[in-house]
Amino acid sequence: MAGKKRSFGRVRKLPSGRYQARYQAPDGIDRPAPHTFRTKREADDWLAERQAELRAGDWTDPDAANVPFGSYASTWIKERGISASTADLYQSLLRNHLEPTFGTIALADISSARVRAWRVARLDAGAGASSVAKSYALLRAVLMTAVEDRLIRRNPCRVKGASTAATPERPTATIQEVYALAGAIQPRYRVLVLLAAFTGLRWGELIGLTRRDIDLDAGTLRVRRNVAELHSGRRLVKEPKSAAGKRTVAVPAVIHTDLANHLAVYAEQGADGRVFVGAKKATPRRNHFGKLWRKACEEVGIKGLHFHDLRHTGNTLAAATGASTRELMTRMGHSTARAALIYQHATAERERLIGQAVSAVVEQARKQDPKPNGHAAGTQG
Repeated sequence: MAGKKRSFGRVRKLPSGRYQARYQAPDGIDRPAPHTFRTKREADDWLAERQAELRAGDWTDPDAANVPFGSYASTWIKERGISASTADLYQSLLRNHLEPTFGTIALADISSARVRAWRVARLDAGAGASSVAKSYALLRAVLMTAVEDRLIRRNPCRVKGASTAATPERPTATIQEVYALAGAIQPRYRVLVLLAAFTGLRWGELIGLTRRDIDLDAGTLRVRRNVAELHSGRRLVKEPKSAAGKRTVAVPAVIHTDLANHLAVYAEQGADGRVFVGAKKATPRRNHFGKLWRKACEEVGIKGLHFHDLRHTGNTLAAATGASTRELMTRMGHSTARAALIYQHATAERERLIGQAVSAVVEQARKQDPKPNGHAAGTQG
């Protein structure tokens, strides 16, 4: 008696005794299984899985996923419609962290095990936790698009929490340290240090300032552009990345005279003249200024302080004044409350420590024997 006719695909027994399975795909191509099977039941099960994929609309072209990850990721970056500085960051992560491992591997061959092994290897090799987290996030985003393009069935990036890195809390310079560094740095950069510490502006925002952005009478400055440096050395002058980045910041009166003197001596002339220029009239570069910064830190005996840490000083001082979350967001140029809440938390922690100190004083006073007049021993009447 003839067996029941198969409704989907075909199975045949090979001379070796193993079984081969084939089916006609939606593109009209006869697709064989990538390997043979030990039993007919295994071949039938494989065909049943392909049929279920077709019915659910989950079928993907197995040949399409043979494209190398490196070329697919490069195209992905070009098609994102992202800023030049973000594209530069992605290309750097791809070049330095992802391509050495995944560049020539087909999308279909990137497994969860390979992703886990790559991440551990990068960390063991001494790569920064932040760089590895950013690289993992990029890898996951690229492969998620591959899923959407129906090149692979699911994203193999499944390491929980791998796209975030716990960054140690950066130090905050004291006011005395700020002035010590401002005095040790080259005179043309004294006000750069003071503004970074007491207004909380970023490096690119400070370097992007022009004379028209400074209002000495009102004691304010406008942030309306940012200078970004690409890995190639090329610089981009662009608007802040969010609407919140465009803002007017009050300059503390204590440094108004310093700012006025700087404009008179070091800034370029004209409304569009740059506020900060190097000795050779060029816009300062991070790497060159970094050498001057490290030399100044060494001169005054400060270790482990980055220039960007001055922004933390400014934001902490602003939070300590009792500024609201919205006010801190405006001053810092943030569109979300997350960062502002961090500085408010720091202020709340300081308040807790003050409360503990007061409590210690009270407890110590209560241990003293009171004099007949009711005052503790050693106090004035």
